[in-house]
Amino acid sequence: MLTLSNILHRIQRIFPFLEQDLGPLTENQKQLVRVLELACLERFIPGIPFKVPGRPIANRRALARAFIAKAVLNLPDTRTLIDTIKGSSSLRRICGWESVGAIPHESTFSRAFDEFAGTEVPQRLHAALIESYRKPVLVGHISRDSTAIEAREKPVKKEKAPKKPKRGKGRPRKDETRPPKEPTRLEMQASGMTLEEMLSELPRHCDVGAKKNSKGSLDYWTGYKLHVDWSDGEIPVSCLLSSASMHDSQAALPLMSITKTRVESLYQLMDAAYDSPIIKNAVTSLGQVPIIDINVRRKSGIVPMNAARKKRYNERSTAERGNSMLKDSFGGRSVRVRGARKVMSHLMFGILALAATQIMRMLF
Repeated sequence: MLTLSNILHRIQRIFPFLEQDLGPLTENQKQLVRVLELACLERFIPGIPFKVPGRPIANRRALARAFIAKAVLNLPDTRTLIDTIKGSSSLRRICGWESVGAIPHESTFSRAFDEFAGTEVPQRLHAALIESYRKPVLVGHISRDSTAIEAREKPVKKEKAPKKPKRGKGRPRKDETRPPKEPTRLEMQASGMTLEEMLSELPRHCDVGAKKNSKGSLDYWTGYKLHVDWSDGEIPVSCLLSSASMHDSQAALPLMSITKTRVESLYQLMDAAYDSPIIKNAVTSLGQVPIIDINVRRKSGIVPMNAARKKRYNERSTAERGNSMLKDSFGGRSVRVRGARKVMSHLMFGILALAATQIMRMLF
């Protein structure tokens, strides 16, 4: 695996040859070239097979490059992507099509995207990128947070819980036995569940979520919630998609399990939604320091942060900036697909482009 400095040197050397062959490149096109060089699609996407009977298969590598270009250029939908590629010979050839007639139909783009979502190609490319260029580096802070993802689909209606039998007024009878309290999802995760079990148990259907804004009032949205672990420099390390109504704390342990296999960090920074002894103990068991904001609803065991922890906690703004960059510049606000699997794939193309952009930016 080439180092970042070697890749940067190679990219700087090929730009003059690309511009001589393709013409002047815009800054977005140069950014796309850098992202594609870091992503290395060839590791997970096979080339066009030769001598296959029947209709020729569309170039899946070119289609994957096009979806990454959609995220880098922050295009709203596939139709706009196709029109943009047709209107720019440089962009078309960067993606891998020599002529306008070679660009597939919109339906082929949709089928290819469904294949990428089913095989989790963008997730695998992102994981390989982080493990290649961030795992050898000691990360100072992991900032954990979630962000609302609005979707264009109907929310799944929740099943009504059965009504509890009414009890008489006054104290419970001596012979009355109450059923044991069911453990919470966080308690079940901490009881020894594997990562696969934790992920399979998380809700991923579309529903309605609510979150307090800076003014203290609730904002509602229909769709999903993306949970991300951000390292220093606004680099996304690991991601999970859940239903919009799921509490942020229920994604902490699965995210923690994924992140520890990809990078080595010293501190984990979280807001008050993650203020739980279970999460703190899990972070401590990894040999890291949890710095979590205080939940004001707790009535006991509140220990205020000292000055040093408050200063480190301010680094958590990395997550807020990263979420804003994903939504404003890498397609996080333009989710047009339906279903958790496709929504996650759309977001992960943006996460992949964002991660490669921020990793490369560290060298400039």
